[in-house]
Amino acid sequence: MKSHANRVVLVTGAASGIGQSIAEGFAQHGAAVGALDCNLENLERTVARLRSCGLTVHGCQAGVEDFNSVSSACAELEKALGPIDTIINNAGISPKRNGVRAATWEMDVEEWKRVVDVNLSGCFNTVRVVAPGMVKRRFGRIVNMSSVAAKAYVTMAAVHYSTTKAALIGFTRHLAGELGPYGITANAMAPGRIDTPMMRMVADEVNQKILSETPLGRFGLPQDVASLALFLTSADAAFITGQVIDVAGGWYMT
Repeated sequence: MKSHANRVVLVTGAASGIGQSIAEGFAQHGAAVGALDCNLENLERTVARLRSCGLTVHGCQAGVEDFNSVSSACAELEKALGPIDTIINNAGISPKRNGVRAATWEMDVEEWKRVVDVNLSGCFNTVRVVAPGMVKRRFGRIVNMSSVAAKAYVTMAAVHYSTTKAALIGFTRHLAGELGPYGITANAMAPGRIDTPMMRMVADEVNQKILSETPLGRFGLPQDVASLALFLTSADAAFITGQVIDVAGGWYMT
């Protein structure tokens, strides 16, 4: 039997990069996947590809920063797939200017607000919508996407990204304590340098320096992160909650 058979999993930011790999991984392991993304073109392409492989995936366009949009999307997904029992809060942004972060004292206020809305409030929105059903059924799994930039000074990350990813650690631990009595676990993943389009937004020399500082000697793959998400939501991880686990090849070990 597949590890996630009869499970219904919401994956945000599912149309590309790490989110796409996570959505595919869950579907391959038997879950019905609700793929949520703001980019309709990429979302439709991803859903079509996964369905062509015989996987159960339903796509819905929504921006996680908009509570009403998330609420409507989750209602649509649950109508199509059944009650959501797992949330993978993957959606996030890290704006750059020609591949370079904005300095804190030069950052546009609207850019700050946008990153906070997407990276942090977006996670609250999905949990606020889905958690009541989890509490009622006394089962649920929540995985939030933090970053090594939450725990160490990473030169290419701007203050809004590092701040929101650090806040997600507190958010995760609070959820673990608050929701634990209802059989719900909450954990966070902290990726390092993962080979995605977001990684390639910065100069190659920056990435090569990170590679030289990574003990395992390679960049991470989206599948590396997907594998951890699968584990943290599986029966094997039923007694793990409130944890932040690096997926970074040893880079910035803490």
